[in-house]
Amino acid sequence: MDRRPMLGVIGGSGVYDLEGLGTVERRTMTTPFGAPSSPILIGDLGGKTVAFLARHGIGHTIAPAEVNYRANIYALKALGIERVISVSACGSLREDYAPGDVVIPDQLFDRTAGRDNTFFGDGVVVHVSVAEPFCHDLSAVLEGSLERSGGNVHRGGALVTISGPRFSTRAESNTYRAWGMAIIGMTTCPEAFLAREAEMCYAVMAHVTDYDVWHIAEEPVTVERVVRTLQANTRLAQAAIAAVVEGLPSERTCACGAALQDALITSRSHVSPEARRKLALFLGHYLD
Repeated sequence: MDRRPMLGVIGGSGVYDLEGLGTVERRTMTTPFGAPSSPILIGDLGGKTVAFLARHGIGHTIAPAEVNYRANIYALKALGIERVISVSACGSLREDYAPGDVVIPDQLFDRTAGRDNTFFGDGVVVHVSVAEPFCHDLSAVLEGSLERSGGNVHRGGALVTISGPRFSTRAESNTYRAWGMAIIGMTTCPEAFLAREAEMCYAVMAHVTDYDVWHIAEEPVTVERVVRTLQANTRLAQAAIAAVVEGLPSERTCACGAALQDALITSRSHVSPEARRKLALFLGHYLD
């Protein structure tokens, strides 16, 4: 079996392993940006190699703002992974996106602060395009896989990422609704942006756990409600991942794999040897 994973899965709240993963290798990794959130599990799923990383650590010990997003994405990239699916909890900002549903967003709004949101800097300037922050091709495969697995799926909508760890005030929630946001979460930024810088396809399987706090007919979101809904959806998430693995084409035809082609603005002659070593995983073939 080819041990280079054909898919990376980042599990969020409530999803701490991948059922059905066989012949598991537990890989503890280090990166130039620190340690990933957890060891990476590499195993066989449907005859293909898949990697799983627990975003919040073993036992859910890492808050959204404390996640080392750069180390997580770097580690998956270092394993040769080209496609990543994020499994995340979210609150709904729309009446028709109900708890228990799954949303595959197509847009992203960043309301976080203080997070390390790029691999670059310190003498290396890169302006990556994220007009379309999620991979259309991978999102389409994910949509079909969720539908075949029996999920109530919504394709499209903007995901607003807040810093957390607290939930929204009612004024904030209503403001995001007025802005046209569809769902709300705490982890997709900067994860999606870093995946784009790493030239990886990235899509989100967002499980709606609640109506945030805007819905006056519903109780405000609580951890207990979030966990209860996620537990009910865990089998759906795992079945959908298995279906993605089965239906994913071997070759990519999207533009994600060339995201840095025209993004580096720093003169190659001004990239220091230290920066070349640190960023070789991303820029090596562009600097040679």
